[in-house]
Amino acid sequence: MKKLFNVSILTVVLVIISSVIVSGHSVQAYTNPFTDVKETNSHANAIVSLYNEGIITGVTSKTYEPGKSATRGDAALYLANALNLQNTTAPNPEFKDVPTTSKYYKAIAALNKAGIVNGYGDEFRPNATLTRSQLAKMLTIGFELQQSTTTKTKFTDVNKLTDTATKKYIQTLVDYEITKGTTATTFSPNMKLTRAQLATFLYNAIQATSDDFIVIGIE
Repeated sequence: MKKLFNVSILTVVLVIISSVIVSGHSVQAYTNPFTDVKETNSHANAIVSLYNEGIITGVTSKTYEPGKSATRGDAALYLANALNLQNTTAPNPEFKDVPTTSKYYKAIAALNKAGIVNGYGDEFRPNATLTRSQLAKMLTIGFELQQSTTTKTKFTDVNKLTDTATKKYIQTLVDYEITKGTTATTFSPNMKLTRAQLATFLYNAIQATSDDFIVIGIE
């Protein structure tokens, strides 16, 4: 697994031979369009890299709002982009809160068809906030990660959960070095994710599943 961090967000070069994001790219220079994503932000590398790859979008052309809560719709859209599922022909999942005119429709339909996301009855709740444990499930299934067989984790708050599947999803992310937790002993499974954190989780998942995704900082 190749990982190089310490990246300047003013100019980022991605060397991609083949990955789940893009194929056929050689070298590109990336710039940061977001005035609210400073170089000192620990999530800046992920945000700028994924934005330039067309995987994530800003709230406006100049702002990303990294501290804003991420929604289920955001996560579905970005994950579908990362997995190249946006052009997948999928049946209408018939979620009454996701009309065919919604910007999330194609992503949600494709992910639902692939068994990556489900709704709440006849609703998807695209504007609802997303928790860390919910994203763990989406990433594990979406990236087809080899699921952990253990329900015992280093996180005391995860060990207290009653849902065995959720424990395994979270431990899977640890196994793939996609997350280290909110502290050395906590994962905070029910904590709401910010848009910045969503980008970093997604970026780490891409790196964990592609040896050819290399980020090099240009000082």
